Amino acid sequence: MKTPQESETIMTEVVCPNDTNPMGLLQGGRLVQWMDIAAAVCAQRHADQICVTSHINAMRFRSSAKVGDVLTINAKLTRAFTTSMEILVQAWSKRLHVKNPVLINDAYFSFVAVNSEGTPQRVPMVKPQSQIEQSEFEDALLRRQTILSTGKNS
Repeated sequence: MKTPQESETIMTEVVCPNDTNPMGLLQGGRLVQWMDIAAAVCAQRHADQICVTSHINAMRFRSSAKVGDVLTINAKLTRAFTTSMEILVQAWSKRLHVKNPVLINDAYFSFVAVNSEGTPQRVPMVKPQSQIEQSEFEDALLRRQTILSTGKNS
């Protein structure tokens, strides 16, 4: 059993011109890629093995980021099941000369631990440490049940 802090991953990126559209705004696909990488690192640190993305749930583009913004992407495990894990990923943008960062995106990513043949492998359970982590832990089960009941992913 592991705590969410043991695998928490914080990644920093600078929005460069090649990451943006013609208006100088960060492309959504680039942000999703960065969030997926942070979530994969978090999952692999928790499972101590290779993990693959199985589902992205409720991605919300809340605000845009511009060239020069510094992004902080935080990935934290909410719950582990038998072979899969749910990870909350939040992306924050900090502009030069602006005091506080802005939450620009958040989503729940699901990953499955696999061996070299691609067969799902068991993962350690998660032990929430705070009230917020406990709430996320409980809500993760509801999100998973919704996904499984709609047949969108296993």
